Amino acid sequence: MATRNLRHEAKKDDGPVDGATMTRLMDELKLAFTAEFRTFAASLESRLDGIQLAVTDHTQRLASVEDGLNTWSGRMVELEARCTAQDEVIGKLKTKLTDVESRSRRSNIRILGLDESLHSDHPSVFFAEILVEIMGKDVLPEPPELDRCHRMPTPKPAPGSRPRAVIARLHRYGIKETIILEARKRRGKLTYKGKPILIFEDYCPEVVEQRARYRDVMGPLYQQGFKPSLQFPARLVIRTKDGTRMHLPSPKDAEDFLKTRPEEAPTPASSLHQIQTR
Repeated sequence: MATRNLRHEAKKDDGPVDGATMTRLMDELKLAFTAEFRTFAASLESRLDGIQLAVTDHTQRLASVEDGLNTWSGRMVELEARCTAQDEVIGKLKTKLTDVESRSRRSNIRILGLDESLHSDHPSVFFAEILVEIMGKDVLPEPPELDRCHRMPTPKPAPGSRPRAVIARLHRYGIKETIILEARKRRGKLTYKGKPILIFEDYCPEVVEQRARYRDVMGPLYQQGFKPSLQFPARLVIRTKDGTRMHLPSPKDAEDFLKTRPEEAPTPASSLHQIQTR
């Protein structure tokens, strides 16, 4: 502002300017420029100090964040290692739990097709007598001893719907094996009061899920005469026409095997009646 005033005063004088006046004006202009420059420099220095303080603060914060991230990164690595170890432990525990549950069901059989109207105050005795009628006295000369017997613990179905399965626990494992082997031989031929009956082993849900994966390939294997069977828990074994036993470790392996075989005429439908994997 001071320099502007000096320039304005110089323009007012239209006459010639002597040396002393010029020197005075130059000195005043120099002083004015110096004062303005110092004022601007002081303002700029103040702003730079503020910026420097902000940069220092941000640097400290970033260092703190970096330290925190390094700490959390280390903890995450440790947590991932623990989770991996826990996953292995959980996997082993699940396998053991499935095995324990499967062993607890070893003496159980599952009977499908018995009408919901069939019930008694003494189901163990009642269904034991029904088993004799289903299997015949040549297989079961007398009612087998059942430790317990009950319907599946699900809501009672509506009339006309599929009846719930009956779960029976045989007191003697040998009799249970006799019933299962005979049921496999006569699959599709077991009846009770004119209605078809199916009898299977009682597996835990995890095993049922594993065995169900083979459902789509079992029918074609039967049709081509390979006599497939699922060993516990879910190991597919087939017998070729020359008597060789083959193990197909997965459903995909079974599908690939079928693709390599020529199409053959299906066996009679009676022998394939309600093929299931359970």
